[in-house]
Amino acid sequence: MSEHVLDEAGLHHLLARPGVRRVLAALEAGGEETRLVGGCVRDALLRRVGDDIDLATTLRPPSVIAAAEAAGLRAMPTGIEHGTVTLLADAAAFEVTTLREDVETDGRHAVVRFGRDFALDAQRRDFTINALSLTPDGILCDTTGGVDDLRAGRVRFIGEAPTRIREDALRILRFFRFHARYGAGSPDPEGLSACIAARDALDGLSRERIRAEFLKLLSAPGAAAAVATLSETGLLVRLIGGFGDRGRFARVLTPGTATSAIDRLAALAVWSAADAGRLELALRLSKMEVVALVAYGRALGALHGRANIDATEIRRLAADHDRLGLALARTTTRGEPMPVFSPDADRYLENLAVGHIAAPTFPLGGADLVARGIQPGPEIGRRLARTRALWLDLGCPDDSAAREALLEHAAG
Repeated sequence: MSEHVLDEAGLHHLLARPGVRRVLAALEAGGEETRLVGGCVRDALLRRVGDDIDLATTLRPPSVIAAAEAAGLRAMPTGIEHGTVTLLADAAAFEVTTLREDVETDGRHAVVRFGRDFALDAQRRDFTINALSLTPDGILCDTTGGVDDLRAGRVRFIGEAPTRIREDALRILRFFRFHARYGAGSPDPEGLSACIAARDALDGLSRERIRAEFLKLLSAPGAAAAVATLSETGLLVRLIGGFGDRGRFARVLTPGTATSAIDRLAALAVWSAADAGRLELALRLSKMEVVALVAYGRALGALHGRANIDATEIRRLAADHDRLGLALARTTTRGEPMPVFSPDADRYLENLAVGHIAAPTFPLGGADLVARGIQPGPEIGRRLARTRALWLDLGCPDDSAAREALLEHAAG
């Protein structure tokens, strides 16, 4: 990635976004100050539009609520213990947090007190590029060198990297994630060294927090390089409980390949369906996410060692496997000695994956055999299983004549 071109016109677009002026006007009070802060300012300089707009203020939370309600805005104390109030304006949500100063920390939870100094508040943030603020009249404030770092594509901890990591060990993962999204070239040496040295601190983090950061990292533009560094430094195995396949991971990052974070996790860390259980525990995955990983792992197993998958064979595979898991397994193994797909099989799977065609469905059910005089019970299941095996051998035919022949076979 190259250095970034910054455009201060993006700051004016940020101030013009729906609801921003209403919130800033509501919080305007004599002797008090409110600014836009953090990621929304950073992204505005890059002419990117994010979903979150955060503000910092000298007002205490009760005063924020009172001022907002007086202006006709809805206020919700979503993080009142941390000084955060969420305001709703023009169908958009804005997090407003009272300026803070750290008193002490144990690496997971910081003890803070409210403050009135924007520079001190910036000092307690993680990276320089996240410590920018913007006044209501459009003045960009940078007390940590964040603008220069953003332009250079440099993700750098504020102050001493080990200190920032001791305050919150999740910043190890955030360092890699932000470099994957905003960085250019190699990671900042001091930051990387501090992350490696503090690797044991990852064990004290909740798996839910790790999951959120890691899946965001996998979706970032520079994910391949970030994962390579995580792997080479031994951090990856701490995160996912195993090693990663960087070759298969790189294939799902190919431009034009639409993949989700879970697809990317599968490509990186799943070799068989059994790996889904390990990842479920390591990253607290949802049931649907585990189902997707299992489907991919099963498809990988079915493709393993296959030297000639033609149009008929791919229909058999499609009848027995999830279409998306099968398509992902094809993507991640493309270029490996096996499996070998014929052009017709590739076209079939591409059409199947995007929903242009449906997977073959076995055309018989228990009711068909009962209608032919077979008594309900285990025998019907045995007959259907035997006939389905024949249907697969025949290439999953779906015409009416084939269905009738299969029914005769099952009832005979």
